[in-house]
Amino acid sequence: MTSPLPNSELTGAQTEVVDRAAAAIRQHAAECEAAQDVTPDAAQALSDSAYTRLAVPEDRGGLGANLSQFAQAQLTLGRADASLALILAMHGHVTGAAFQGRTLPEPLLHAVAEAGKRGELLNALASEPELGSPSRGGLPQTRAVPDATGFESGGWRITGRKTWSTGVRALRWALVTAATPDGQVGRYWVDLHGSGVRIEPTWQGALALRGSGSHDVVFTDAPSGLHAPPAPGQPASSAWFWTAIAATYLGVGFAALDAIATYARVRVPTALGAPIATLPRIQENVGRMVTSLQAARALLLDATAQWDVDPSAGSVPAIGAAKAHATNAAVFATDLASRTAGGAALSATLPLEKLLRDARAGLTHPPTDDTAYTTLGRLLLEE
Repeated sequence: MTSPLPNSELTGAQTEVVDRAAAAIRQHAAECEAAQDVTPDAAQALSDSAYTRLAVPEDRGGLGANLSQFAQAQLTLGRADASLALILAMHGHVTGAAFQGRTLPEPLLHAVAEAGKRGELLNALASEPELGSPSRGGLPQTRAVPDATGFESGGWRITGRKTWSTGVRALRWALVTAATPDGQVGRYWVDLHGSGVRIEPTWQGALALRGSGSHDVVFTDAPSGLHAPPAPGQPASSAWFWTAIAATYLGVGFAALDAIATYARVRVPTALGAPIATLPRIQENVGRMVTSLQAARALLLDATAQWDVDPSAGSVPAIGAAKAHATNAAVFATDLASRTAGGAALSATLPLEKLLRDARAGLTHPPTDDTAYTTLGRLLLEE
């Protein structure tokens, strides 16, 4: 494997928007966690950060981040807070994959670029109550029918329900996966501030990512003037999505490392008379966390760098394995940090209980561990 490309580091303009987004996340994460939703102030701050321009190509008015740069950006945001970072991750992966893989027709690419330039957040809504995640196939129950009322030439009306709609109160646009009456599955551009759209609060009491407000969205004859017809899958879709997931949750693991390192330096038990950071067992645990997280980071950045060199199907399995390794490293790190802190980890005075919950959410995103490792192993064995 080769080293990351020279341009894998963030440019000055990219660093600026990442720093603004991270600051906005840190400022509003606690209020969103308490509200178990994205607050209006948080939504506005995410929009104002201009992070929505990160993956828009430069010739379309964006900052032109490649996959390695996107990975590094999401590592920073995930370290600030998983819930709000994931909202920006979803916008970034949809945008990056759309342009690099040409997964959308030109009118929709133009709409995505313009939304990004205006700071309007978007997400792809595909999961449903009965379908679950569409990653393993299945026909959505959400339906798209031709608009017979003259809404727009070639317009559609969308009816159905989508689940796990990350950050929906912060979103302006959605690419909604729906099936036509003859069973053709496409994606439809819907204004979430328009008619026929209702958010149903279903995320309260979630185990993890409480501040993401990943509620259900109910569509009832919601108008759509742009759509992407059925098309073969593109490697870019998996590459950008899996990178978004891997980097965001790996950032959670690094946040746990930060938290336990700070706690170990200031915690001075009476019987010890010194910070617990001086204890070999604490040092060993921190060393294990550092090794696991740094290895996962190196693997992810190597895999994304290979994609930047060769954005083809052959580069995707390494990213899938990096996702599996990164999310497991985050779970390991948050668990070991909690064990190291002991009973203090159960208190809200430390962020560890939240980080522990949030990290586990990374395991639920595709690809699953078995699929990721089997795909990479098969590729190598067939060479």
